[in-house]
Amino acid sequence: MASVNAATWIGSISVLLWGTLALLTKLSGGEIPEFQLMAMTFGIAFLLMCSRWVLSGHSGVHYLRQSPLAWCIGIVGLFGYHFAYFKAMTLAPAVEVSLLAYLWPLLIVLLSAFLPGEKLRAQYIVGALVALAGCWLLISRNADGFAWENLPGYLVALSCALIWSSYSVLSRLVRSVPTDAVGWFCGVTAILALICHLLWEETVWPEGVLQWIGVVGLGLGPVGVAFFTWDHGVKHGNIQLLGTLAYSAPLISVILLILAGFGEATVAVLSASILIVIGSLIAGRAKSRTVAEPELLTD
Repeated sequence: MASVNAATWIGSISVLLWGTLALLTKLSGGEIPEFQLMAMTFGIAFLLMCSRWVLSGHSGVHYLRQSPLAWCIGIVGLFGYHFAYFKAMTLAPAVEVSLLAYLWPLLIVLLSAFLPGEKLRAQYIVGALVALAGCWLLISRNADGFAWENLPGYLVALSCALIWSSYSVLSRLVRSVPTDAVGWFCGVTAILALICHLLWEETVWPEGVLQWIGVVGLGLGPVGVAFFTWDHGVKHGNIQLLGTLAYSAPLISVILLILAGFGEATVAVLSASILIVIGSLIAGRAKSRTVAEPELLTD
């Protein structure tokens, strides 16, 4: 149980890092084409893992030897999610796309019940729904409302939620695959993103040190370390609690933007904060009961 708790804490690092995504994107200038930025950041993530291999005294080539299932889960999860997200952004308004795409934490809570040894608890569902309400309240401040003509974009956005939740849950089925292998998944994702960039986009390089800091920061944090810690967390930690805690990421993003002077505190932000915290506490209480049960049986 101690190892499960430790893995859950490690996985929660990803939520904190994903919370910096908006601020670092803002620093990067916001003018770099999506697939180019994806290729650059996933390339940095791959180099980050390469540095770990070099420090460990090997090339990491042996981590390439993974099953077809593991490769499929890794590539579809990392590249498929971002491809679908960027495509949805071209078919529907960004706010509505974000609202639908952020159903993935709730789907993780629900889908994880089908994993061997897992049990769906009411507290996780309630906690995830309360946190979802806070997340939607936070994101929907600038929403124009859903419209039928944007239905294709909405469906693609929903596929984002399904892809990432499936990636997170199915990773549990290949838990023997070391996190180092994710480095190769990032490398292949960077290559695929580069191909998409060369086919559909014009290259725009960052201007100035601040924009380069934003790009490198994205590659090291939200795209780099975050995917590595998330892999460890969903494979060995409390995946349902991680799903609920994931709703803290947009809240962290807004708070960081406010502190950096790119946003302002509003009643909606405060209300969303309360809901997300309450949802996380409800899920955390379910975790505490789970930990306590084996001890009761031994008395």
